[in-house]
Amino acid sequence: MSRERAFNLAALALLVAVPAWAQLTGETFTITLATRAVIFALAATGLNIALGLGGLVSLGHAVFFGIGGYAMGILAFHAQSYTPLTDWPVTIPGTKLMPVIWLVAILVSALAALLIGLLALRTTGVYFIMITLAFGQMFYYFAISWPAYGGEDGMAIYVRNGFPGLNTLIPIQFYGLCLAWLLVVLWFNARLARSRFGLALNAARQAPQRVETVGLDPVRLKLVALVISGAVTGLAGALFADLNRFVSPTMFSWQLSGEIMVFVIIGGVGRLFGPVAGACLFVALEHLLGGITAYWHVWLGVLLLFIVLFGRGGLVGIFAGRGAVHD
Repeated sequence: MSRERAFNLAALALLVAVPAWAQLTGETFTITLATRAVIFALAATGLNIALGLGGLVSLGHAVFFGIGGYAMGILAFHAQSYTPLTDWPVTIPGTKLMPVIWLVAILVSALAALLIGLLALRTTGVYFIMITLAFGQMFYYFAISWPAYGGEDGMAIYVRNGFPGLNTLIPIQFYGLCLAWLLVVLWFNARLARSRFGLALNAARQAPQRVETVGLDPVRLKLVALVISGAVTGLAGALFADLNRFVSPTMFSWQLSGEIMVFVIIGGVGRLFGPVAGACLFVALEHLLGGITAYWHVWLGVLLLFIVLFGRGGLVGIFAGRGAVHD
């Protein structure tokens, strides 16, 4: 067994053991933190498909995260019917909306990624970074100026959407749904990296001119990767909105795009469990150090600086060395 595979199995064991321990000891808040970490890991895994395999440095991935969140919020908003006296939703507890929301979030986010990619992939390098950032800001200010769904104040969803056979209001059950999606996407990511498409995409990232000489279109390969990446990140946004029962324009912010990229860099670009390690460490630092000082990001910056300078493979690379990725 390679060291990277051992790291992956250890990370997976922690994803199961920590919430199970929290459930047994009644630490509900720990389960919520773990759910937040898993959702961020899912979003970062989506970015890792574009960044790790396709070499697409996107500072606008929060666009897809926000689109998924607003898809969830808008559908839930219209599914809730309110009584004029209590102003409380009376239909949504029996409405199993989650599968529908997931499908809509995936499709709408994929469509947005396709349209953005058709324009952004006409550029390369720093220009690609800036155009994705520009799209992120456009969606951010559009959400602020959309009063029908809360505008700058955001929109609350009073009751979490349902899933057939589960009570999603029970934290451990909702965590199980999010973890299941993360494992499915990680499995898909591993298969994608080893597929002919994944190998061609990796080649397009390293030597696009050579890929063209064998009859493949590197831009088309990267566009497909961006669409897949956007769909996964949109799914994460829908789950995040359901976790908080709230959506707001901050889901489109460039700061969130930067955080998602930080997850990937800290964990390891192109590493299968790199986004998982980065997201879990971020949430842990936010919880542990955030209670001590409001400037806890300083320590995150020190860690990021150390990894960029001395551990180019991220946490996974430090542990496993510079072996093959997606092991």
